[in-house]
Amino acid sequence: MKVFLSIGGASGSIYGIRLLEELKKADVEIHLTISDGAKKILEHETHYKFKELKNQTDFYYNNYDMFTGPASGSFSLDAMVICPCSMKTLSAVANGYGDNLTSRSASCQLKEERKLILVIRETPLELPGIKNMLLAKQAGATILPTMPGFYHEPKKIEDLVDFIVGKILDQLKIDHILFKRWK
Repeated sequence: MKVFLSIGGASGSIYGIRLLEELKKADVEIHLTISDGAKKILEHETHYKFKELKNQTDFYYNNYDMFTGPASGSFSLDAMVICPCSMKTLSAVANGYGDNLTSRSASCQLKEERKLILVIRETPLELPGIKNMLLAKQAGATILPTMPGFYHEPKKIEDLVDFIVGKILDQLKIDHILFKRWK
């Protein structure tokens, strides 16, 4: 399986980092881009460094490089995950505005009818954001907000993060044991 992971510039970069770790464990071919905002946020919110994430992938792309594989629909990817997905990126995807590699690749996923998962990390939601989620869903994207459940009886913050990462892996049809399922 080939997955393009874009870690976006919203708070919650730990979701993308944990997803990267789990994809690596599942022996997935990982293609990665990290927005400039995300590079700053991940170092502010976590102990991870940009270079260390970049080195964990099979392929890394600059988010402004529009002459790379994922910018084309003919580049075969099984899925793309934008995690976390900022409201700016959601708007670009929902409205077909491919101004960087992330939004252009997302458009390619949609036009080729391939899996696209948008892990929205914003609260509360404003009306334009809700409308953009609707547009993205109507275009074929999976909208997966970072809204953890509690039926798995989380004990620490990492359990809440793993719940969301597990939900993403479920969408990708990748087996995991990140949380206890509902009985």
